[in-house]
Amino acid sequence: MARIKSMTTIDAEIVKVQEQLQKLQDRYDQTAAKLEHLQEQKKKLQAEQIMSAYLAGGKSFDELMTFLKP
Repeated sequence: MARIKSMTTIDAEIVKVQEQLQKLQDRYDQTAAKLEHLQEQKKKLQAEQIMSAYLAGGKSFDELMTFLKP
């Protein structure tokens, strides 16, 4: 026969699960912020590499833009 849980036991479990969810949400938010930061770093590095290639390439800005436009 299954045990019947009391209201206080159920309430305690609800509080415990809510705390677990909050911890997971906090961890998710931190991980998402880290991902966003890393993606920004990647974009900056790519922009630097593009600029270096442009400066070393000897092409004019108009030539570069003609090449890049679809």
